[in-house]
Amino acid sequence: MPAPTSINPNNALNFSGGPGALPQGVLTQVQAAIQNVPEVGLSILGISHRSDWFAAVVQELEDNIRALLGLDNTYHVLFLQGGATQQFSMVPMSFLAGKIQLPEYLHTGYWSSKALGEARRITPLRVLWDGESQGFSRLPRDEELDFSADAPYFHYISNETVEGLQFNRVLGRDDVPRICDMSSDFLSKPCEAERFSLIYAHAQKNIGPAGVTVVLIRDELLHTMPDNLPGWLDYRSHIKAHSNYNTPPVFAIYVVLLITRW
Repeated sequence: MPAPTSINPNNALNFSGGPGALPQGVLTQVQAAIQNVPEVGLSILGISHRSDWFAAVVQELEDNIRALLGLDNTYHVLFLQGGATQQFSMVPMSFLAGKIQLPEYLHTGYWSSKALGEARRITPLRVLWDGESQGFSRLPRDEELDFSADAPYFHYISNETVEGLQFNRVLGRDDVPRICDMSSDFLSKPCEAERFSLIYAHAQKNIGPAGVTVVLIRDELLHTMPDNLPGWLDYRSHIKAHSNYNTPPVFAIYVVLLITRW
């Protein structure tokens, strides 16, 4: 039976920045899975993260996300913990080895302030445009941005939910790794994902419950990473372990799978 395309009309409307409302058809499937996943005979809350069933869930979800975004196998799809906040640190830890030039960031609102704060713990950086003096009331125009061809990467937030500011175009240079926090609009619209070297999005704003963060990373970006990163903070560890380096959030990942099926 096809899943309904609307939320439960009996639920209150939530106009806060998140979590996003999930479709009623997905909620019904989640409700049933909490009692019993038929092909396993257990509640989703009690299924082992080392089971063949969960490995199949992860593989299907990887495939679904690639298909939805039109990405090939040159991109790795990861399901990590720590939210976007962990990515604010992992990105500068991972992609500055041997680099002289500074990474480039935009300061467009609350979430970019968080990203900048974490990155500055690790490296000096170049802020290409800063909207704080204007109260984060607008986004930069193309002519206000002077991108460097030598930057190790360029980072920005696609949608600043606190201020209500969303980019409707891809920024940056195609010859510089483009990294974007798409937490609040991931899978909500086309995004030319193939133009990005790394995309991350925590699930709770748009595609599921809190606890899992989707990371898409182009394979060639891995070759620039240092060798002395802690295992849990090394994208390569999670790729090798198929997002099972440590106990993953089985329930949250399963709900995201249901969303991609829907």
